[in-house]
Amino acid sequence: MATQAELNHSERQESFLQSLVAFTQNHRAEYWSGSLAQFLKDVVPADPQGVARSSHQYMWDMIRWMGEEDENGNFRCKLFDQELFGIDESIDRVVDYFKAAAAGSEVGRRLLLLLGPPSGGKSTLVILLKRGLEEYSMTNSGAVYAIQGCPVHESPLHLVPHSLRASFRDTYGVEIKGEICPHCRSRLEHEHDGDFMKMPVERIFISEAGRVGIGTYAPHDPTTADLADLVGSVDLSKVAEFGDEGDPRAWSWSGAVYAASRGMLEMIEILKVKREFLYLLLTLTQEKNVKVSRFPLIYLDETILAHTNLAEFRRFMQESENEALLDRMVIIQVPYTLNYRDEARIYQKLISSAAPAFREVHLDPHALHAAAVFAIMTRMHEGDDKEADMSRKLRIHAREDVEGHVEPERSRQRAPEEGLAGISPRFVINALSNAIIQSNVKSLTTMDVLLAIKDAIENDARIDPKKKRKWVDYLVLARKDFYNRWVKEDVHKALFVSFEQEAQDLLDKYLDEVEAMLDNRHINDPITNEERRPDERFLRAVEEKIHISESGKQSFRQEVVRKAMGAFKRGEKFTLDSHAQLHNAIQQYLFEQRRDVLRLVSSSARPDDEARQKISVVEKRLVDEYGYDSHSAREALNYVTTLMAQE
Repeated sequence: MATQAELNHSERQESFLQSLVAFTQNHRAEYWSGSLAQFLKDVVPADPQGVARSSHQYMWDMIRWMGEEDENGNFRCKLFDQELFGIDESIDRVVDYFKAAAAGSEVGRRLLLLLGPPSGGKSTLVILLKRGLEEYSMTNSGAVYAIQGCPVHESPLHLVPHSLRASFRDTYGVEIKGEICPHCRSRLEHEHDGDFMKMPVERIFISEAGRVGIGTYAPHDPTTADLADLVGSVDLSKVAEFGDEGDPRAWSWSGAVYAASRGMLEMIEILKVKREFLYLLLTLTQEKNVKVSRFPLIYLDETILAHTNLAEFRRFMQESENEALLDRMVIIQVPYTLNYRDEARIYQKLISSAAPAFREVHLDPHALHAAAVFAIMTRMHEGDDKEADMSRKLRIHAREDVEGHVEPERSRQRAPEEGLAGISPRFVINALSNAIIQSNVKSLTTMDVLLAIKDAIENDARIDPKKKRKWVDYLVLARKDFYNRWVKEDVHKALFVSFEQEAQDLLDKYLDEVEAMLDNRHINDPITNEERRPDERFLRAVEEKIHISESGKQSFRQEVVRKAMGAFKRGEKFTLDSHAQLHNAIQQYLFEQRRDVLRLVSSSARPDDEARQKISVVEKRLVDEYGYDSHSAREALNYVTTLMAQE
């Protein structure tokens, strides 16, 4: 008989195969080729807006194709959902840029620069846009047509003479922008005797590997960088064939700007390039033209998306002659996330793509979150009351309920540098990798991970001693203010299963005492059978576990009684699951009353049969329901016992 794990694996395989079938159905790209005459007759009338759209409009159409609108009409881009976490604000600004540029806004004449710290997601964001373009071009709605054999994949509409473009606009409702490139102009004259209606046209598919619609430039040594990497150069091997260096056919059209035409050009570490490179790119962005020797202006329609780190940007800012260049850029910051939950998702993504030996190591359920808490602390601005303020702000950024909290956006305004410095996700993953390699274990606890990060900090020569001491203090704070609370809650809940009836009895007692208190009547003591006042000390002992204040106790009690009466009227029993807050309070109260059992569970002495049964129940619950394995479950029990001994 197949095991549950085998069944789950089989279901995942079947689901994946179905997703592949669905993908092929949605991406059935049909190749098309023909003359310009056939293109104008068969293709243009079906979608004149589509064949005439600019690169920014194409990018925006791709983003919309990859997104969805909610019931309130708000657009949400899904292109980045599985890869980028915690930088929604930056993603929204990028999406807004393309939306505005597609609508003809002036931002479309600006170079888009992503600015942020290393490993913050800039490169990943650009890669996802490139992959989105490739996928979209394989669909019917994303069809792109170009002059066949054109080195810049230019639009066939460039062949329409200027004198007829007004008539084209009146006929199809779209404007033709752009000029035919020197290469195609030469072909038109030499191969077709100037008859542009015979010029061949084909559907193209955007491909970074094929250098169609996507170009990438990474700077070399600025002193040796050659502008030819962007705009090409004379191909000496063809000069003899065509007899003139000024013949477009003797030009090497291998530059990155030509590959990116009709799509997107990625400029990596753009501020490291020579200033002449920047002026060329900014002119291309603003005027959609490049000028190379021996040729007239070459029209190129492409989106230029660059990225750089903060150190390069600050050096660039210090030179006054760069102000004009900065004024022609749209700069979007891509900081590290300040939400530790999103940070932990980044770690999980990085782990899932690691080697099998790394992925197979079990991490207890709080290991990545505790590491993420520490990472966020290194990125935050310290307030006057350092520890309390930092922990509170960190919880606010994670959208946890914090009394009297300030919205994260307002907090960010007070400290604009937050998220632009601190440790990167890569630092944490490297520390985890070293811990796994050095210890050769199959299970790591949260404490193992925090110690691994501490070791990485202390052995990193790039970190100055003062910062090392501060970051080690952050590790301690992450353990005290976050991990201690999380692991205690887990053990509370796991231990609670052994005392479910006792907990229900406590709930019934609480209800009896509250009802008597609200009705201002006495209650019969179950032991002495004597009448007495309601036990206010017991009620407050329970309520204080969930921070119900003295002033708020009356409304809380009334709410509990209302819910209990509602359950009674429906013929239902009021149980622990009927009120989440009270469930938590009873659980913590019972835990405090049964500390002796937990000490017995974690005792090194040989337990008796009853204690062994309790140990088994607690460990099984931690493993089955809370994400521990047997090793980390035992370590969690021992750790909480140690905490209790210190209280």
